[in-house]
This record gives sequence, structure tokens and C-alpha cells, in this order.
Amino acid sequence: MDTTYIFFAGLALVAASASAQQAPVVKEAPLRAHLSFLADDLLEGRGTGQRGGDLAVRYLETQAAAIGLKPLANGLYRQPVRFQGTKLVDGSSIRFAAGASTFTPRLGQDVLIGTGSGRAEVLLDAPLVFVGYGAIAPEEGWNDYKDVDVKGKILVMMVNDPQPTAEEPNRFAGKGYTYYGRWMYKYEEAVRRGAAGALLIHTTPSAAYGWNVPSTSFALERFHAPGGGNLLEGWLTEDFTRTLFRAAGFDLDTLRAAAERKDFRPVELKIGAHAEIRSSVRQVEQFNVVGIVPGSDPKLRSQAVVYSAHWDHLGKVDGPADGTDRIYNGAIDNGSGAAALLAMAAAAVQKPAKRSQVFLWPAAEEVGMHGAQAYVANPAFPLKDTLADLNLDSMNFAGRTRDIGVAGAERSSLYDSAAKVARRMGLKLAPPIPDLSGAYFRADHFQFAKAGVPAFNVGSAVFSGDGHFEFEHAHDTSAAKIVAFKDDYHRVSDQYHASWDLSGMVQQAQFTLNLGYEVANGSSMPSWKKGDPFSFVKR
Repeated sequence: MDTTYIFFAGLALVAASASAQQAPVVKEAPLRAHLSFLADDLLEGRGTGQRGGDLAVRYLETQAAAIGLKPLANGLYRQPVRFQGTKLVDGSSIRFAAGASTFTPRLGQDVLIGTGSGRAEVLLDAPLVFVGYGAIAPEEGWNDYKDVDVKGKILVMMVNDPQPTAEEPNRFAGKGYTYYGRWMYKYEEAVRRGAAGALLIHTTPSAAYGWNVPSTSFALERFHAPGGGNLLEGWLTEDFTRTLFRAAGFDLDTLRAAAERKDFRPVELKIGAHAEIRSSVRQVEQFNVVGIVPGSDPKLRSQAVVYSAHWDHLGKVDGPADGTDRIYNGAIDNGSGAAALLAMAAAAVQKPAKRSQVFLWPAAEEVGMHGAQAYVANPAFPLKDTLADLNLDSMNFAGRTRDIGVAGAERSSLYDSAAKVARRMGLKLAPPIPDLSGAYFRADHFQFAKAGVPAFNVGSAVFSGDGHFEFEHAHDTSAAKIVAFKDDYHRVSDQYHASWDLSGMVQQAQFTLNLGYEVANGSSMPSWKKGDPFSFVKR
């Protein structure tokens, strides 16, 4: 037989095999069309519990069916997510008594208050206790509560984690953020300790965002799991906290310094609070949208890779009909991810991977990741058979890049897979940087990670603006657009612009799909790196 024929036939087989492993091509036109619609005023910001959110779900499930995704086992693309909605109403107030002085802070300007209890009316009188960072981290040998009973008291806490020192440069992830630094953890710990409430001291550096972010959240309807939350939850400005503490004979900076030490103990502040919290409360049902591309391998199709991108944003706020823009369109956050997922799904159905692929649009991410939590509790494929979650949230709208962000992938073997995919695409992985904003704990993939599934957010534009992307063209202009978006984050100015260069968004979506195929066609399941906190989670 002609050896030349054998040689070229072999090359053809290798090429065919390699081609079978590659993901199909994500197209820009459908991505742009989906994005322009999802971010349109017609959808009123896709608010949780609002008409715009219902429209978004209907659009997504219709598109999933048109694309050819398979529904859940019950024949539906919808998965219910149930929780409570609470919104502050007139008549709410809080005042503090410190020594001979009484303080009545301005709601929205000096203090933010709400309740996680699900009660329409909360009348609360309780003393304040400063508990430092409010963290209990056994792996760090850290306990801010010691043996002090804080039941029935209002805890005042700092945001973020204990900071690194020269002696312990890597404690609490060094300059990075851990889950102990997140407001969500601090409220949860207050509930576990039996406290009456928790007030967080806001600074922009410690929270990694301005006062406008929590103030917008507390001005809107807030959402909680039914019952069981704190009677009082809120934030204090640094200036008001300093004044209040001084009246009680305490210096805020001295207390902060004490809280950086392991021997810190809670401090009774000799400050009393009287809170009257009146809220409208309703039971809310929202929906995740789930579509499936079944795997092509009869033995492996019972396992799955999940791609996720939340569909919700902040919605439409109440106000006078004076022409003021009251719609938080959420074009980048996260119309971009929701649209990209549709474009990826349209490509994936054309050429299934060996393992199944789940396309998940979670509800209620902006209000506590309730949708992702609900999916993890009732997944389309058992978690033990779920290889990874690749999440998209706030994508690149400023052009193609020479690198790709994979922050959080280094926690697992997904990093090695990402590096392999990047090389094939002529990209490099962006250098790792400390997670100064706690971004890993702020998006839906975190719910998968908490359940033991390797997961990360692929290349966020919101939290990676400080020189993260290396743009192929017009570097200064493109990078400036990404950085400037931080001024649009969670504001009505996050709107779609037809002039956007979406080539970078398509590139990011293609990388994510390529990575999903690399995992779905791989010979083994991804695993956490030894010693990572999530490696100890059983699923």
C-alpha cells in the first residue's frame, strides 16, 4: 500500500478527531440582537418580581425552544425560585442614644435600614456591640466573638477581612477578599449568633464600591429566603459612625486597630438603638430558565457542564412622572452574559459534546443569588455528575483582546484546561491579581463552588478594569471604556449602545464555549486544588 496515502490518511483522521473536539462558532449577529432586546426599556430593567423580569423569562424560554435546547425532565424550561420581597415604607426610622446625646440619622444618607425577618412591622430596642470584622474562621485561628453572648443585640461590623501583616502576609488571602469579608456572610453570621441585627460600616475601599451601591439596594425591594433573617439589617456611613462612637466615648480608629488582632473581643458600645421598620412584604416566585444540549456519548451524557449567566437586573424604580430615567437597564450587567449564553447555545446545538451541556439563566442574582442557589438545590444533573460551572457576568464591550481573565480558575484544574484553550485561540491568560473586591463571592458560580462544583466567572468587565485586558487595537481608548464602566455599574446609565464593538464579547463567549467543550470532551472530571477550602466540600 502507498505509504504516502497512509500518511495523509492518518493526518486526515487526526484532523477529523481534533475537529470533533472543537466547539462550534459563536456568531456576533444573534448575540447583538439578544443584547439590544434584553437591555431595551421595554423590559424595564428585568427587575426581580417585576413585569420586566417576567418578560425576560418568557423571551429566554422562547429562544431556548427555538434554538433547539431540550427542556427539563418535566418538559419545561422554567425552574421555580421562591423567596420573600420586602420594601421599606413610610414611617420607618432609627435613632441612637449615646450618653446624653440622641442621634436621628437621615435614612439613605447616614444610615440604611431594612429587615430580613419577613415581618411587616419591627419595633426594636437593643444595645450596640462592636464585633470587629464579625468573622469566625477556624482555618485562620480567628474568632471575633470569643465567648461573648450577643443574642438580642445589634452588631456593628467592619466590611472586608482582617488585613495582612508583615508577620502574616497571607492571612485571609493577603490583600485579596474572602467570603468572610462579604456583607452576606456577616448578616448570616449575625443570624447564627442570635443577634437582633447587624449594621455594617461602609467605606469605599473596604466594600470595593461606593455608598450608592448599598443605598440603591436598600431603596428598592430586597429579597430573602422565607423568614429566619435579621430583624434589622443595614449600613452606616463612616462619618456618622465616627460621630456616634465619639459621643459614647469611643474612637473608631482605635477600635479598628484593635479588631486587626486575634485577641480582639467584642466591645459593648454603651449605645442604645430604637428602630421602627415598616415594610411591605410579599411572597415572590421567579424562574430560572434552563435548556440542555444532550451529550453525544451514550456513557458520558449522564454528566454535564453548566454555563450560567443571570438574567435579572435592578428593574424600574418608583418615582414621579417627570421624565427622569427610572429604568436600570443592566445592558452589561448582565444583559451581556444572558445574550452571550443564547448565542453560545445556538452554536452548541449544532455539534453536541460528548457530555451534556446545561445552559442556565438564573433569576435573582442581584438580590442574593437565589436563582443559582435554587438550581444547586435541584439541579438538572446531580452535582456529583456536574463537572463545572462556567459563569458569564458583565462582559467585554470594548473590542478584542490578547488575553482572557480566569480569576478563580486557579482554585481547580480548570486553570490548566483554560490555559490549553487559550493557547489554541492564540490568547494568554491574564496574570492573577488579588481579589480586592471579593468578585469571586459575588456572582452565581459561587453557589456551585460552595456545593463542591469547580466554578469561576470568565473575564468580568466590571471588576477587571484596572488594566486587566490587553486590547488588540486602540488600547488606551478601549481600556478607558472598561474602566469608565465602573461609573455606570448599578446605575441607570448601564444602557446598550449600537456603537459598541462586540468582537471582544464574542471572543469571550467563544473562549467560554471552547473551555466547556474541552471539559465536556475530556477524559476526567475537574477537581479542586489540594488545600483549597472548596476541596473539602462533599457533593
